[in-house]
Amino acid sequence: MTILARLGGVALGLACLIGAAHAVEADQGRALSNTEQFAAVYGKALPPIGYVEMCAREPKDCRPVGGRPIHLALSPERWNLIYQVNTFVNGKIAPMSDEELYGKPEYWTIPTDAGDCEDYLLLKQHYLEGLSFPPEALLITVVLDEKGQGHAVLMVTTDKGDFVLDNRRNEVLRWNDTGYTFLKRQSAEDPRQWVSLTRKGSVDSGAVSAGGQKK
Repeated sequence: MTILARLGGVALGLACLIGAAHAVEADQGRALSNTEQFAAVYGKALPPIGYVEMCAREPKDCRPVGGRPIHLALSPERWNLIYQVNTFVNGKIAPMSDEELYGKPEYWTIPTDAGDCEDYLLLKQHYLEGLSFPPEALLITVVLDEKGQGHAVLMVTTDKGDFVLDNRRNEVLRWNDTGYTFLKRQSAEDPRQWVSLTRKGSVDSGAVSAGGQKK
């Protein structure tokens, strides 16, 4: 089945990216040739408040799917799709804060035309699931950026390492090449549960709301 058939209208924009295959293939070659790198898990963590509120509004988007931690086989086709979805969403969604959009400091939702960091990643997660990527490999992740500000990205766990889809760049980087400090992410076993990515132990839900400089 083609990308167009699987994504319907959404794929119209994605199809425009396929013409840039040479750039994708170059990035793929760099990614697949590197040593495998995976983010370590250090125990349980509390989910971000915005995520908890979203799950209360839309419980179907947070229900467990009977998954387990997996490392998705990163084929050239899958790498291309990851790159295309990241680039497409970054170009489709305009950066705008929750305060500007909803009059609230934190409001997680799948965006239509504007949003902040967590909204970008929710849309990417939605598109990749529509392209038959397993939900257990698409994990919402909270980090601190280079300035120590809260930020959220989508982590894809693969057999070549854990890669990050970020609204701040089109390039898809391995997690430890981003310059970020990784705090916590969804559990692959249950998306309502979160795990710590820091040796400091459980991360408070209020420690990072995935806020800060979201644009």
